[in-house]
Amino acid sequence: MLQATADAAFAYLDDFKQLSAHMEQPSGMMLGSRMRIETDEHGGRAVGSKVRMAGTLLGIPLALEEVVTQRKAPLRKAWRTLDANLLVIGPYQLGFALEPSGATTRLRVRMDYDLPATGAARWLGRLLGRTYARWCTGRMAKDAASHFAR
Repeated sequence: MLQATADAAFAYLDDFKQLSAHMEQPSGMMLGSRMRIETDEHGGRAVGSKVRMAGTLLGIPLALEEVVTQRKAPLRKAWRTLDANLLVIGPYQLGFALEPSGATTRLRVRMDYDLPATGAARWLGRLLGRTYARWCTGRMAKDAASHFAR
């Protein structure tokens, strides 16, 4: 539960720099690595807007491009990968839904992903994909809760 109205929660979550801030910070899940986030001129705040992330993990280049597929302020937003070069998950769809309740708002973050297509990445995906997806969606929700708890 976020200690914020749906409008305030959506404004925060609609900003990919806020929503995906956990990817720009070194973490155990990323083995100390980080990704840099770039957005197009719409900042990821319009259907069709694009977001790119790139970095390395243990010297292996990682990159992805996402496109916003749904944006219904202040209740929901969704996006999917157009191109992904990742280790433990393949193409994915990610999004959030907000349920307002007075001065608070319930946040649900979901991720549906495919395994990487081939090789060691597919094996790693079977082993770690679910853990990574839970970490990523959990961080989004926890970061938003922390932001509004200030």
